[in-house]
Amino acid sequence: MSILLAAVAPVFVIIAAGFVIRRNGVLSAQADSSLLGISVNVLYPCLIAGTIIGNDAMHQASNVWLPPLAGFATVGVGYLACWGGARLLRIPRGRETRTFVYVTGLYNYSYTAIPVVDKIFGHKALGVLFTHNLGVEIAFWLGASLILAGHTEAGGAGQKGIWRRVISMPVIAIVISLVLNFIHAVDYLPGWLFGAIRMTGAAAIPMALLLTGATLDDFLEDLRPSRSGALMVTGACLLRLGLLPLAFMALARWLPCSVELKQVLIVQAAMPCAMLPMVLSKHFGGDTGMAVQIVLGTTILSMVTIPYWVHFGIMVAGLHPL
Repeated sequence: MSILLAAVAPVFVIIAAGFVIRRNGVLSAQADSSLLGISVNVLYPCLIAGTIIGNDAMHQASNVWLPPLAGFATVGVGYLACWGGARLLRIPRGRETRTFVYVTGLYNYSYTAIPVVDKIFGHKALGVLFTHNLGVEIAFWLGASLILAGHTEAGGAGQKGIWRRVISMPVIAIVISLVLNFIHAVDYLPGWLFGAIRMTGAAAIPMALLLTGATLDDFLEDLRPSRSGALMVTGACLLRLGLLPLAFMALARWLPCSVELKQVLIVQAAMPCAMLPMVLSKHFGGDTGMAVQIVLGTTILSMVTIPYWVHFGIMVAGLHPL
């Protein structure tokens, strides 16, 4: 448990630091676009390359094609479960239901999960996490277009541009890194070049978490506390951090797959709702206030639940941390 707490605590400390520096004017909103562009198009691809190239686990064929399928399927199951949950909670049909399903159904698969996977299970599992996230990215953007936007004009625009969004720099970096790893490029790449790639990639997670905290501060004005909002947040917490993790645990226990994929599934099971849907809710006709409440509620509660779910998953799947 001490290992798990040591893995989780820094994530939330850095997010809190981002919140504080935004609140105190150290990081302005005007700088977000540039920093986010650097993070997504430079730092994150370098982190991917430095993790996948030379990773022995990625020479196993099943670790290339099965993790994306698992990622897509787990998000799809999340959407379906949350649709049923919305009916039980009697959430009004329309944008309220669409927002609840989309935000609650999608877990924080990337920047929060990466340091936890790396700290608990190591380099090999981290490489599998990136291939797993290929499937999640597709489900993420499909959900934005088909669920969150619905039949609005934003939905039509989303459907037209979905593949442009999916084929991003991180996705390209994953594909190129897999090819380079397959041909054992690490054996003839200059050591200084590979060292520079890894050093640059090391900045990806702190940068992303700081921006996450700053973004949370920006969205506080969209909070509209109410009795119905409290009910929806409670329902989202029960689904995202209570019931859906059980499905991940069952998959990690019985899916015939590599140990690394089982490790990734266990960590993803414990993740709160992703944060980017707060931003997308404004552009795809969702209820931004509801999205903010759900993300904040599950994120705060996950500070407590993540170590326990990961600990439980390790026992269920018969695995061991580093």
